Amino acid sequence: MPGPLAGVRVLDLTGVVSGPFATMFLADQGADVLKVEPIGGDITRRSRANVDKTGEFSALFISSNRGKRSLSIDMKTDAGRDVLGKLVLQSDVLVQNFRPGTMERLGLGPDEVRKKNPRLIYVSISGVGEDGPYAKKRVYDPIVQALSGFCDIQAQPVTNRPQMIRTIVADKTTAVYAAQAITAALYAREKSGSGQHIQVAMLDAMIAYLWPEGMMQYTVVGREQATADPNDRPDLVFQTSDGYLTCGTISDSEWQGFCKATGDPELANDPRFATPASRSVNATARINKMQDYIGRHTTAEWLARLDAADVPCAPILRRGEIIANEQVVARGLIAELEQPGVGTVRQPKPAARFDVDSAAIGGPAPRIGQHTRQVLSDLGYGDAAIAEMIEQKAVRAI
Repeated sequence: MPGPLAGVRVLDLTGVVSGPFATMFLADQGADVLKVEPIGGDITRRSRANVDKTGEFSALFISSNRGKRSLSIDMKTDAGRDVLGKLVLQSDVLVQNFRPGTMERLGLGPDEVRKKNPRLIYVSISGVGEDGPYAKKRVYDPIVQALSGFCDIQAQPVTNRPQMIRTIVADKTTAVYAAQAITAALYAREKSGSGQHIQVAMLDAMIAYLWPEGMMQYTVVGREQATADPNDRPDLVFQTSDGYLTCGTISDSEWQGFCKATGDPELANDPRFATPASRSVNATARINKMQDYIGRHTTAEWLARLDAADVPCAPILRRGEIIANEQVVARGLIAELEQPGVGTVRQPKPAARFDVDSAAIGGPAPRIGQHTRQVLSDLGYGDAAIAEMIEQKAVRAI
């Protein structure tokens, strides 16, 4: 398919979400992504609720692996490692997210592999990094939320009880960091002619992601207690008489616009909210005051008032409302495609829009080993050799 990464060959040895989501972005942008799966398939094929009768697809797998090819292989066998060795020579990028040390034990560590292919960009995604006292831990998204401060920033204002974010934010954010790093390395290789080893840890990514506003009171060394926690305030979810909305009043003009929308001439004169600094210091009182006004009218009425006053605002959509939302529809953000064995599925279109070599969904998610025969044939294996590997369960093919 066309795209800015057309011609780039990616060997995807990842599982779960952080790695597959990253390589899916590359597939959307035109890269040829070959997903290397164990004989039983990626664990997320069976994650939560399956969406096909064979148990081969879950919604999570489809949404993290669309547009890829699948090679199913047992990397612990000599035949499997031989296949991978040949693929490494042909690849531009290798991405893996095994626990630290696993690839080295298989003879596929970055130093050994890049000796064979110096132009290879080798990417290692891990939970907390490849060194340090936690390096050997088994890590999933909640572990990183706990270590990075995300649970603390979501703490209940009254009880101060930490809370998890109810989506795998660490996995998905790490995927974005990894995809960006890969494209940066591809650009660097165009200048130097050499690849490199990239390490992306989920913990590193989430601390960097959280920092700008989440760690404001810890930014200046020696003055950590000089300011109150800027996040220790109610959130910006306001209940109307018939639903919920959000609105922001950061600038003076936005606050004055909100005051105008309330119809109360005295609110604009309240000294607690007169300046950005005073609105920040008195944030809890300000947000509670806003709720008092907003609760008196419907969502539609408030959105009309706030839009007229040029105050940032939006309805808070339930997930079932997103697909039909007028802005989502106008932008054509959701595509439909046929997933064999499942039926019609929805997928979000690639977020980055290119006016040349546009990104696009490259097709459905593959079945386990759907492209095994094709890949082995392209590597020079004959029919008899392929049949023998299938019989020995070194590979899986359909």
